[in-house]
Amino acid sequence: MTRGASEGAVDVVVVGAGVAGLACAQDLVAAGLRVRVLEASDAAGGRMRTDVRDGFRFDRGFQVVNTSYPQLRRRLRLSELRLRPFTPGLLVHTPQGKLRLGDPTRHPRMAADLRPGRLATLRDLAGLAMMSGRDLLAPPRVLKRQTDRTTRTALAQAGIGDELVETLFRPFLSGVFLEDELETSSRFFHLVWRSMLRGTLCLPARGVAAVPELMAATLPDGTVAFDVPVERLTDDGVLTARGDELAAPAVVVAAGPAAAASLVPGLRVPATRSVTTYYHAAPERPRAEPTLIVDTARRVLNTVVLSEVSPTYAPPGRALVSTSVLGVDETEGGEAEVRRVLAELYETDTTTWEPVAAYRVAEALPAMPPPWPLSRTTRVSPGRYVCGDHRATGSVQGAMASGARAARELLADR
Repeated sequence: MTRGASEGAVDVVVVGAGVAGLACAQDLVAAGLRVRVLEASDAAGGRMRTDVRDGFRFDRGFQVVNTSYPQLRRRLRLSELRLRPFTPGLLVHTPQGKLRLGDPTRHPRMAADLRPGRLATLRDLAGLAMMSGRDLLAPPRVLKRQTDRTTRTALAQAGIGDELVETLFRPFLSGVFLEDELETSSRFFHLVWRSMLRGTLCLPARGVAAVPELMAATLPDGTVAFDVPVERLTDDGVLTARGDELAAPAVVVAAGPAAAASLVPGLRVPATRSVTTYYHAAPERPRAEPTLIVDTARRVLNTVVLSEVSPTYAPPGRALVSTSVLGVDETEGGEAEVRRVLAELYETDTTTWEPVAAYRVAEALPAMPPPWPLSRTTRVSPGRYVCGDHRATGSVQGAMASGARAARELLADR
């Protein structure tokens, strides 16, 4: 892979080396096409980047890898990622204390967490069990054909009452969808719930950047060029910010919503959800387990000791805590307020915790209200295509699937 655009004729230019663009490039190269991927930044990944400083690994926003994603399993050997799992469950902070919710299908001893009266009523738990069983066993095509409603409506129709919604689903799903009203597409919710029941949430030992790095490594040398921003599309290909024109009969724009709209005038893009992730270094681990903590008061979306998930995220003798809050938090004292909340959530003194990084991600996910098309065409004009999670669903699976669709449609058009 090179730092600038290489010379030579190509069949396709892919603008953007996130996982959508890389998936598209993989499939086009496999079909025998000559492909050039132009990336504006200094490395592959888009939003899936990891910074390494002072022995810490900082993913650019809290992210996880789900082992059940079909696109991920198709494109990579999961063993190469050296995945480290989260606990299959949650700790829910409530005014009455912490409640643990585990997955009894993986650890039968966790069934006690679901006894009636502890977390919810028997009726609520029966509704949860029936919904989970259906989502676990039903083929994805069945879930995709359901009438699309809000997630909150779908939970009510499953027989899950407000108490369990407010104690479990709303605080947990706020961190998944980056919105706290449960207004996201119910079809997408059921697919996400299915993936969580069937897969394991993990972190790669080298950070989430390992996913796009391994994808890029499967492409022929010279395919991906870094530090090459694209200024605009031309009739013959693309014009870079340096004034160089790269000709190709087909161009795939695999960028975020705002960047894609700037390159493709008239492109309709969805609203987006934003998030801020704070990283704190603690002198000792505040909780000795790789378990996600959510807060029913929703002061934070979630928090976890990342170095308990994977020790590679912190140097010896230090612990790294990741905490996310909804929106782009630029308020004065925002970090200090988060640290105050963490003292309550972890039941420890956080005054000695060092704020070591903060990432404000403005286009973290597309907003997906119903009716949300789980996939849409990538064709925008002859020889021009747009892919990304904003053209499918807000997930690694959705981004890769959109890239795969762009490749299929491009090949069909040839």
